[in-house]
Amino acid sequence: MLLIILSLVSFLISLLAVAFIKDRLSQQLLDIPNERSAHTQPTPRGGGLGFIIAFAITSAIAVVTNISSMAFFPLWLALIPLIIIGIIDDLQGVPIAVRYLVQLLSASVAVAYFGAFPQPWLSRFGMGGEIIALALTIIGITFIVNFYNFMDGLDGLVAGCSALQLSFLAIYFHQPILWLLVAALLGFLWWNWSPAKIFMGDSGSTFLGATITIALLERHSNAVSAWSALAIALPLLGDAIYTFCSRLWRGENILQAHRSHLFQRVQQSGWSHAQVAISYISLNLLVAVSIDMFGVIAAWGSLVAILLAIILTEVYLQSHQTVKFSSHRDRDSSKVI
Repeated sequence: MLLIILSLVSFLISLLAVAFIKDRLSQQLLDIPNERSAHTQPTPRGGGLGFIIAFAITSAIAVVTNISSMAFFPLWLALIPLIIIGIIDDLQGVPIAVRYLVQLLSASVAVAYFGAFPQPWLSRFGMGGEIIALALTIIGITFIVNFYNFMDGLDGLVAGCSALQLSFLAIYFHQPILWLLVAALLGFLWWNWSPAKIFMGDSGSTFLGATITIALLERHSNAVSAWSALAIALPLLGDAIYTFCSRLWRGENILQAHRSHLFQRVQQSGWSHAQVAISYISLNLLVAVSIDMFGVIAAWGSLVAILLAIILTEVYLQSHQTVKFSSHRDRDSSKVI
C-alpha cells in the first residue's frame, strides 16, 4: 500500500514540477527549432528535472521505510554529476569533452560500488580479465547514456520507452523502487506526449540512460539474467547503434548533430510523433513480455527481431523515397508540358 501511495506522490510531484519548469523557466530553457529539429515551435526543455526531483524525494522515503533494498547513496552519487552537467548543458551548452569526462566519472562511481557487468568469458584471464571487464563496463555505460540522449528527439519516445523498460526491470529484478521513477515519468509524459509542451533535455535523457544501466548492474549476479534483461533496451539502442555505425561507414562527423536516426527519418516520411513513439513503445512491450516469459531465448530472439525491424524500416524508407522522387518528377514533367 505504501508503495502505491509513494508512486502516486511521485506522479503528482513530477506533474507539478514539470508544469512549474514549463511556466516559470521556459525563457531560460527555450529550445529553438533548427534544421535538425523535429519540432517547429520554440519549446522549453529541462523538464527531466521534474521527474528527477520526484524520484529523488520518493526514493529517499522508500529507503527510509524499507520498501527498497537498492543502494540509495551510491545510486545518487553516480547520478548527481550527470544531473548537474545536464542542467548546465540545457542552460548554456557544455563542450563534448567535458560532458564525456563527467560521464566517465559517473560510470566509474557506479562500477566501483556495483562491480562490472558480468562477462564470464574474461574470467579465465584472472586479474587482467577483471580489469578489462571493468573498463568495458565503464565505456559501455557512457555509450548507453549518450545513446539515450541521442534518441531523445521525438515527443514521448524516450520517456515512454524508458517507463516501460523500468517497469520490466522492477518486475524482473524484484526492485520496487523503480516503480517510483515509472510514476514520475508518467507525470512528465503528461506534458511531453505529442504535441509536446516541454522536452526532458540532456539532464533527463542522460539520467534515464544511467539509471537503467545501474539497475542492470545492481542485480547482476546471474550473468544469464543480466544479459537477458539488457535486451529490454534494444528498441532504443538498436536505432542508436545502427545510426552510429552507418554514419561512421559514410565518413560523417559522429560528433555533429544530425537527423538520420531511423525514428527521425520515419517521422520525416509522414508519420506523426505519436505514431512513431507508439511503434517503439509497442516493440519494447513485445520484447519485455517475451523476455519475462522465455528468458535468454527471447533475448536472442529480440536481437534478431530488432535487426529485422531495422532492415524492414530501411526498405520502407527507401521505397518511400523512391515513390516521393517519382511523384516530384512527374509533377515537374507536367509543368514542362
